[in-house]
Amino acid sequence: QVQLVESGGGLVQPGGSLRLSCAASGSIFSGRIMGWYRQAPGKQRELVAHITSGGSTNYADSVKGRFIISRDNAKNTMYLRMNSLKPEDTDVYYCNVLNLRLQVLGSWGQGTQVTVSS
Repeated sequence: QVQLVESGGGLVQPGGSLRLSCAASGSIFSGRIMGWYRQAPGKQRELVAHITSGGSTNYADSVKGRFIISRDNAKNTMYLRMNSLKPEDTDVYYCNVLNLRLQVLGSWGQGTQVTVSS
């Protein structure tokens, strides 16, 4: 059973920064593509960024240049550094494991709420 636990969300002012963490069970993290998603109420979940086991990254246009995805394979943990945050970044953020076609393999966790507001 895949276990994914997101943390690090909170309330931040526009222009501020946050770092999210995703802790995954070792058996699923190793060698897998990992991704960060976000979802606002009533909207579809959006893939924000993903990273391969080797560290290659890809970002949605909406966050390119502001967010940085990274992973520590030794700690089975993935991160999302969010800079220059905007009110439209307000969402619940989730992580998951992906296959080569970027299809979700794990169950969704609780997510972590990010609120950008003055």
